[in-house]
Amino acid sequence: MLTPEAAEALHAMEDTLAILAYAVVNDSIEAERFAACKVLITKLVSALKTPNSFQYPFDRLRSVSILTPPDSTFRIFTWQLFVNDSTYRYYGAIQMNSPELQLFPLIDRSFELSNFPVSDQLTPDRWYGALYYSLLPIGNARQRYYLLFGYDAFSFFEKRKLIDVLSFDPNGKPVFGAPVFNRPDSVRTAAAKGPEMRLILQYSAEAAIKLNWVPQYEKILYDHLIPMPSPFGRGITQVPDGSYEGFNIVKGKLEYVNKAFNDINPEVPMPEPILDGRKGRDLFGKPKRGGR
Repeated sequence: MLTPEAAEALHAMEDTLAILAYAVVNDSIEAERFAACKVLITKLVSALKTPNSFQYPFDRLRSVSILTPPDSTFRIFTWQLFVNDSTYRYYGAIQMNSPELQLFPLIDRSFELSNFPVSDQLTPDRWYGALYYSLLPIGNARQRYYLLFGYDAFSFFEKRKLIDVLSFDPNGKPVFGAPVFNRPDSVRTAAAKGPEMRLILQYSAEAAIKLNWVPQYEKILYDHLIPMPSPFGRGITQVPDGSYEGFNIVKGKLEYVNKAFNDINPEVPMPEPILDGRKGRDLFGKPKRGGR
């Protein structure tokens, strides 16, 4: 149990963490963003070493995504560092629900992976970095998976959204990627060299797409993308055409749905915390106050 004294100490630490997290996302000077990110990592780990820190919500870390599944077995922290217009780095950690700190740092190695690493199982020290905005458990007690819906700013001209799949091996260590996607060859990612372990959607930076679990329809839904000439004069890119495809969840697998609706819907009610770089807003849709 988190003692009142420990909660008070964490509250004080959170003040500093919130300032650092805000600077990582919003400071206009590259060196200051890097410095803030480095200190944020150190101070966050220090705070999490507080006994029973898992019970402290860190609600004021508005620039850090913190997701916890319904079973409360762990929580996952992720955040984005803007390096320059074509380079982004992601940071994160998985904290297990235990009195003493059990923490798995997430090391973004996406720049070392193949361009579309959809068939790779990855480890925390070889992570496809992303800012996770939603989490959905599937499967059963014998084989539990957690779908992680994420955003990758990727490059100046192209953005990505993805579903990664988190599980834990028999030793309790995190594993990213699992063959739970059941899609026909006609729509599978061309780069897949085996079973698809994650879904990656790449689209024009001029567009905005949705990818999430939608309780109203009991489906995972995402925009159907079609090729068109890039508005930046860089060959062919992908943009949404107003229709939706997705997945039904059946016995712990994601069964592909070719056409989610009979008619083209201009708007599907989906949570959309990521605003895909719309001007004047940070990654969580909050107004920026100066800087990037």
